[in-house]
Parts: sequence; C-alpha cells; structure tokens
Amino acid sequence: MALRWYTVVVDCHDIAAQARWWAETLDWQIVYEDDNEVAVIPKHLTDDRIDDLDTWLRTGQGLVFVPVPEGKRIKNRLHIDLAPHTSQDRDAEIARLVERGATVTDVGQPGDVTWTVLADPEGNEFCVLSARDR
Repeated sequence: MALRWYTVVVDCHDIAAQARWWAETLDWQIVYEDDNEVAVIPKHLTDDRIDDLDTWLRTGQGLVFVPVPEGKRIKNRLHIDLAPHTSQDRDAEIARLVERGATVTDVGQPGDVTWTVLADPEGNEFCVLSARDR
C-alpha cells in the first residue's frame, strides 16, 4: 500500500498573494480559496473526483497556503526546487522571478553550486536548478 504525496503546505501572512505568486510562477491554477486556505494545482490536473486508485496515486502534488501569525525566523527545513528545461534561458527565468518579488538569498551555499537560492515575497527559500531535460 502507498500513500499519495498530496500537497506541500506553505505558512504565510497573505495567503491570497502568496498563492497567486506561486500559481503564476508555476503556471498553475487556483482551485480553492477562502480566508483560511488557498490551494493551487498544475493546470493539466483537475480537482474532480478520481475513483481509480492507480490514477489517483500518479496524480501530481499541489500547494496549499495557510495563514500563520508568526513571521519566518530561520532557514526553511524543506524547500522547493524549480528547474528550467534545457530549451529555456535559466538566467532570464531567475530575472523574471526577481522582477516579480523574489530575492536572491544566501543560506550558506558554496559559491560554486549549480543552483541559485531565492526567497519568495514572504521569505520562503526555494532553488532554481541548472537546466534539465528529465
């Protein structure tokens, strides 16, 4: 028996703004929103019921944004890695993220790594990896 990795939950102050920022970053869609939660999933997925277990287990993950009163104080213990395809301009993608409110940040990574650490508008770290084709 296997469990499905369903979502990653992101604590934040402005759940609507964070969800929209990540939905635009990933070209995903908002499928649920209220004052306590905003859920985003890839556009090719549906929020319709899936009765077949095998299909349900292969369905991708989403992100859920929930409000918390406290601010972020330390480096994330879990983060998201994003990767451009080899046909994309990695530096242009990073510049686009920065223009939209991300910041390049240092979490102690060595200077010769093949990824760039950024933080979203509320300070949650994520990485943009080198270009990939798988």
